[in-house]
Formats: sequence, C-alpha cells, structure tokens
Amino acid sequence: MANPYGVLFRTPGSRAFTAAGFVARMPLSMAGIGIIAMVSQMRGDYGLAGAVSATFTLSMALCGPRISRAVDRRGQSRVLPPVAGLSVMALGALLLCARYDAPAWTLFGCAAVAGAMPNMAAMVRARWTHALKGSDRLHTAYSLESVVDELTFVVGPALSVALCTALFPEAGPLVAGVLLVLGVLMFVPQKRTEPPVARPADGDPRTGSAIRSGALRLLALTLVAGGAIVGTVDVVSVSFAEQQGSPAGAGIVLSVYAAGSAVAGLVFGTLRLRTPLPRLLVLGTAGTALTTLPLLLAGDLVTLSAAVFLPGLFFAPTMIVVMGLVERTVPPAVLTEGMTWAITGLSVGVAGGAAVSGAIVDRFGPGGGFVVAVAAGAAALLTALCARRPLERSLQERADHDAEGPAEEPAEAPGSAAH
Repeated sequence: MANPYGVLFRTPGSRAFTAAGFVARMPLSMAGIGIIAMVSQMRGDYGLAGAVSATFTLSMALCGPRISRAVDRRGQSRVLPPVAGLSVMALGALLLCARYDAPAWTLFGCAAVAGAMPNMAAMVRARWTHALKGSDRLHTAYSLESVVDELTFVVGPALSVALCTALFPEAGPLVAGVLLVLGVLMFVPQKRTEPPVARPADGDPRTGSAIRSGALRLLALTLVAGGAIVGTVDVVSVSFAEQQGSPAGAGIVLSVYAAGSAVAGLVFGTLRLRTPLPRLLVLGTAGTALTTLPLLLAGDLVTLSAAVFLPGLFFAPTMIVVMGLVERTVPPAVLTEGMTWAITGLSVGVAGGAAVSGAIVDRFGPGGGFVVAVAAGAAALLTALCARRPLERSLQERADHDAEGPAEEPAEAPGSAAH
C-alpha cells in the first residue's frame, strides 16, 4: 500500500510551502521562552522576565486572529511581509532595550508590538486546504501539520534556551526573528499554492468574524482545556524531576509526551475513519480525560514518563479532528481566521495551565499540580459533549448551503495561478 504521506507530497508545490512554513513557524515556539532567558540573565529578575514574556504571548493571542482575518480579506502575499516586518523590528527593539538597560516599560511596549506575529501554522494549513479541497488526503495533511506542531514545540524552546545560555543572552530571540524573516521570504513568493481571496456574496449571512460562530467558540474552548494539560505537564514535569534529584529528567518526560502525540498523529493520518467528526471529538476528549488519571499515581520518572505517554496519544488526533471541524464548519472566506482562533485557544490553554499548575505546585507540590491536568481533561470532555449537537447542526447547515450553491465566489489572489 502506498505511503499516504508520500502521496501527500506529490501535490504540486507542497514540499516548498511546507519547508518554508516550518522555518517561519519556529519563532512561535522560540520567542516566548527566549525572552524569559534573555531578560532573566540580563536583569536578574525572573518576575520581570515572565511578565514581559506573558505580554508577548497575550499580544499574539489577541493579534493572531485579526492578522489572519486580514489575510482572508487581502491574501497572504499582501499581509504577511508587512506584519512580519513589524514584529521583527519590535523584537529587535526589545533586544536593544534589554541590552542597554532601558526602563522596564519599554520592554513591555516592544513585547506587545512584537506579538503581532503571523500564525504561520494556520497559513500552511490554509494552503493544504486550498490544494486538497474535497480530497480524502486533507485529513492526512492535517495529521502531518499536528506532528510538525509537536516538533516545533519540542525543538524550538530547547534551541532558544541553548542559544541564550551558550552564546549571548539575546541569541534566542535574535535567531527567532531571523527565522521569521527567512521563512516568510521563502513562503510568500510561492504564488501557485496561495489560497485565493474568497469574497462572500452580497447578503451572505455567514459574513463577519469567524469567532461569531458558536461552533468555533466551542472548538476553541475545547483546545483551551486541552492546552491546559500540555502547560501543566510542562511545569509539573520540571518540578517533579527536581524533587527526584534529576532535573535533566524533565526533558526525557516531555520528549516521551511529544513522541506519543507525534506517533499517534502519524498513525491517525493514515486511517480512513467513517465515524462522524463530532463523535470523534467526544471520543478523543474522553480518552484524554481518562488518561490524565494515571498522572496522580506517578512515583518516579519512569512511571511519570509512562503516564504522560498515554494522554500524549490522544493530543494530536484530537487536534486533527478539531481542525477538520473548523474546515467543515467555518465559511471559506474566514477559514484562516477560524484556524487561528483554534490555535490561539490552544496557546491560551498552555499559558493558563502553566500559570495555574505553577501556583499549585508552589503550595502543594507536583502531586497537586497534576490535579490541574485531571480537571482540564474533565473540562475538555464536558465542552466536547456540549459542542456535539451544535457541531452536527453546523455541519448539516454547511452541507445544505453547499448543495444550494456556493456563497463565495473565489477571486484569484494577485499572481496566483489556477490550481
């Protein structure tokens, strides 16, 4: 049987935009932790470092969907270069302010502007959706993207911290900025695979921001809960490893979690499932909720590694299902924005889970921190159960709407060719 991922890359232009997208999305995982490493080394203040990084992360969460909405309206080639340029210039200003001991408020101001960084993971998914629209291979493409997300969030933070500590404090954020520029410059000229601007027909009731969709809000909330599990595992694994007298063991634990997710995502992408997506979402979150329970029983690094492997198996497949639901329920005219809202929900969940579990660990130790993961798993399942009926209605409405005729008339993006 043919390798489905090999078949996937026979799509014209797919290798080029995937490679460029990988380079351009690395800064998303490198910048935040790089800012913490830089500021803490140069100012000796972890509280300030965390606050500046949190400002950057919050800005990304607020600006990302708006940038993607502009992309849906104007096209990737018109929006990405100026937005990435602004983000990189602000990141450069942040490095200079940190280097020359500027007032703390300048760090916050620069971090807020630097957070206006395009969500390149959503841009790549939008290209796959355009290239494979109506094809069964789109499921495989979303699976591949979830695995790439895992890879960037495993490699990116470690690389950023290593650069800051081995070279000079600004090295991590500096390399992140360089990669963003290079990646966007490689990505934008690929006009053949750029999704055309989809212009809603006059009077189409589905116009407006993608987040107005109740189905999308529920999907984003599901990923907020799922992301909280990831953030909790990140923080509590470090604390647990230190308690066991082996700080380096945290890296092994986190690698096992990421490996479980990546393997499950690759396998899931080869399946041809007939189960409706809303039901798959409930099954995925139920598996996630159940597999967080063994975390409470971990007694050493070996059992903790085994325990985190289990919820990792459900993370990537659930993310794939969510993206499939976004593609099938959000109007094409706001598809990139819809995908960005979903990814933003995940990022907010990671940050929130890290913050809450960190406070719990300080008070009750690592065991108390894992209770946050269990609670987040239960919240994800509850949200998915609440979302099932609205998602089924949205899918039916989309099917009825498409049967009546397309609401959007595609307009070729500047320089794009018919695909």
